[in-house]
Amino acid sequence: MLCKDTVRGNILEAAKKRFVHYGYAKTTMAEIAADCNMSPGNLYRYFPGKLDIAESISLEAGEHAISKLRDVLRRPGRSAKERLRDFMFADMRLTWEQLEYDKQVYEMARVISMERPQFANRILALHRALLSEILAAGNASGEFQIEDVVFSAEMLQSATMKFRYPQLHSKLPYEKLERELEGVVHLILNGLDDGGAGREIPKTSAEAQKSETLVSI
Repeated sequence: MLCKDTVRGNILEAAKKRFVHYGYAKTTMAEIAADCNMSPGNLYRYFPGKLDIAESISLEAGEHAISKLRDVLRRPGRSAKERLRDFMFADMRLTWEQLEYDKQVYEMARVISMERPQFANRILALHRALLSEILAAGNASGEFQIEDVVFSAEMLQSATMKFRYPQLHSKLPYEKLERELEGVVHLILNGLDDGGAGREIPKTSAEAQKSETLVSI
């Protein structure tokens, strides 16, 4: 007799294969049940509907991305400002790749964002906790003087939302998004009293290479 968690895991794996191959919209609960050698009625004991399965799959992917971002911000030898920049670029690349290389995940993400906004809020809360950790470290090192790190982290999320799952918000190619994020991060870290974002911020060759390999972990 398989335990409930094992059965749920098997269902999610079967559904994931269906979504990737046929698409979310064209997959039915009956087909997922058949792939798991169970009746549709038994499947509904574990998930009330197809959207609940999609949400569980997306939550797993979101938590995996958060884990990778946690590794990025805890690399040694980086200042708080450098960690914040690393974090922003790693986040954009991770979420961009999730949608770019799996078109069926893109379809599923659009449905969940419309039907289950509370799901996005759960992932944003995990993301905000990591941002808060960076800002708090910056306060401790003297780089920042932030009165409310949680509120500031929330505002950073708002300012950079375009760069999280950017295909949901923009049709720009990745190189253009990277250029925009460079300007936004410069503006955040240096403020309007340092020339603002009114000029191109040149990258050193080392920085360009780092941005390409930042999340190859």
